[in-house]
Amino acid sequence: MATFIPGQPISTQAPTVEVTVTPTAPLPPGRHRFQLIVVDDSGNQSEPALAEVIVIDNQRPTAVLDAPRTVSFGSSFTLSGTRSFDLPPGKIVTYNWVRLP
Repeated sequence: MATFIPGQPISTQAPTVEVTVTPTAPLPPGRHRFQLIVVDDSGNQSEPALAEVIVIDNQRPTAVLDAPRTVSFGSSFTLSGTRSFDLPPGKIVTYNWVRLP
């Protein structure tokens, strides 16, 4: 497991490495480039190999609709989506309201 910091190399003896992310430090959505250079037992370095990983936000937000249980005839009332949420670093940007038939 490794926490990658842009521009800082990580050396391993193993041929694989896990890119470690946490809920508080995720890779943000977008393109992320990684490079690998291998070194043989004579100290010779390979040409760099590059890979691009695209992090996508494919988690649906959660809508929470709060409304009064009853209202008096002829009275206005408020609907609230304030408790709706998206997993960080996502955020709610639009609330679409519909009165169903």
